Amino acid sequence: MIIRAYEQNDIPEMLKIWNEVVEDGIAFPQEEPLNTQTGEEFFSSQSYTGVAQNEDGKLVGLYILHPNNVGRCGHIANASYAVNSACRGQHIGEMLVLDCLKKAKEKGFLILQFNAVVESNIHARHLYERLGFIQLGVIPDGFRMKDGHYENICPYYRKV
Repeated sequence: MIIRAYEQNDIPEMLKIWNEVVEDGIAFPQEEPLNTQTGEEFFSSQSYTGVAQNEDGKLVGLYILHPNNVGRCGHIANASYAVNSACRGQHIGEMLVLDCLKKAKEKGFLILQFNAVVESNIHARHLYERLGFIQLGVIPDGFRMKDGHYENICPYYRKV
């Protein structure tokens, strides 16, 4: 598995992976899928966008890294991760988070914070906790699921 910066020709595969998570409606706050134009704009506007590529050259996951805030809080990063559903359970998410922590440090961030980890996303929560992220609390009913019901979100952070 190689994790590297995305390239323009990766965008079609990236869109499939990203939009699958958006369409599932249980993890990302976005509600609209990206198209080629909005995807190019979105991925290029990040501080860093990384992709996971398997031995066959197929993209199996990606992440975006960007500031969580501006000015006096601009040293805190935020990130989102997406793994192709057919490839989950292979520790790709873990590799993406570890690479993201390195890139965050290279970019001058001091902290990586996740604002909206859905409480029922136990796989992500266990991964973050295993990697040393600390849960900041619970925001009741902070995430509207695709079916319309609300679930709690758990913010996490870790120094990079």
